[in-house]
Amino acid sequence: MDYTSSIEAALKVKRPKYTAIAAGRRHTIGLRSDGTVTAVGDHKVGQCNVSSWRDIVAIAAGNVHMATNTGNAHTIGLTSHGTVVAVGWNKHDQCEVNNWRDIVAIAAGWRRTVGLKSDGTVIAVGRNNEGECDVSSWRDMVAVAAGDWHTAGLKSDGTVTIVGNNQYGQCDVSGWSDIVEVAAGYLHTVGLTSGGTVVAVGGNKHGQCEVSNWRAITAIAAGSNHTIGLQSDGTVVAVGWNKYDQCNVGNWSDIVAIAAGCAHTLGIKSDGTVVAVGDNEYGQCDVRGWCG
Repeated sequence: MDYTSSIEAALKVKRPKYTAIAAGRRHTIGLRSDGTVTAVGDHKVGQCNVSSWRDIVAIAAGNVHMATNTGNAHTIGLTSHGTVVAVGWNKHDQCEVNNWRDIVAIAAGWRRTVGLKSDGTVIAVGRNNEGECDVSSWRDMVAVAAGDWHTAGLKSDGTVTIVGNNQYGQCDVSGWSDIVEVAAGYLHTVGLTSGGTVVAVGGNKHGQCEVSNWRAITAIAAGSNHTIGLQSDGTVVAVGWNKYDQCNVGNWSDIVAIAAGCAHTLGIKSDGTVVAVGDNEYGQCDVRGWCG
């Protein structure tokens, strides 16, 4: 074996610069392969103050439905040591995560933060007016998701548990099974099955739950009123509210990860570059310079 040639070939392989993305109401977060984080968009409450973060392995951005009296958000980062960092809006103590330990996954909703521990239990801080932080009894969880007013947990047996506001049936998931990923929007919840199909419940005013015909889906994301699906061939499908062209992803290709904000949609390509469509009033789609 020609080890010299193998080494030279390996050196030519460029690691993707961006390995994860997160989208909030008016801002976008990108996780680089070196564990640092960058952000664009609205910064009025410090939600983009992430330049000093190091050793980050996962990120989340607090999403907020689009209304004239909303917009403040926070940003969460999970370190490789299982600790959590947070910046941004903290009116309801949603950024009080400094004492968290042994965390393996995170989610950020409106005014709250959720953490999954390595033992399968879940913790949450922030607004709890409708029971959206009542997760202390959860066990055997493998993933968490946070919508505006509801919190979802995926169990190891493929079922889903949800707490919080259920005005539009967004918590009616008792019949779900064989789920491998869950996403939560403003008033709807989406689940991805192991067979690549998708289920959804909750508010459907904009058709954001019209996913029953999707096939070969490998990842999902839920915006406030739209739903995104990543297909196995690297293309993306979208349904729901499209006022800001946030569902105009039909020409995307070679995508390996997706995220949905309030009214914008993000994708990471296999070369580590980032693409975005949708509402850009605060520059939250200005990711053209995010390169591999």
